[in-house]
Amino acid sequence: MKAHALLARNIKKFRVALGLSQENLAVDAQIDRTYVSRLERGLENPTVAVLERLAEALNVKIEDFFTVPPTGEKPPKSLPGGRRKR
Repeated sequence: MKAHALLARNIKKFRVALGLSQENLAVDAQIDRTYVSRLERGLENPTVAVLERLAEALNVKIEDFFTVPPTGEKPPKSLPGGRRKR
């Protein structure tokens, strides 16, 4: 797995595990929501400063973003969409 794909997968995994929307993560990390979306799709190459803010917002270490998932682990599922509470 390439580094940007691994980073994308792990950002989403940690975000979903905390039940954070992309918008809430973006606010906590002081970045744009569309940037979070592009990161999770592997379309952006974040700076170390952005990784630090994301790690702090997600309560993980930067190196956790590069942890290879166990063989056969499925990608994280998305949270329910929309802005309304369910």
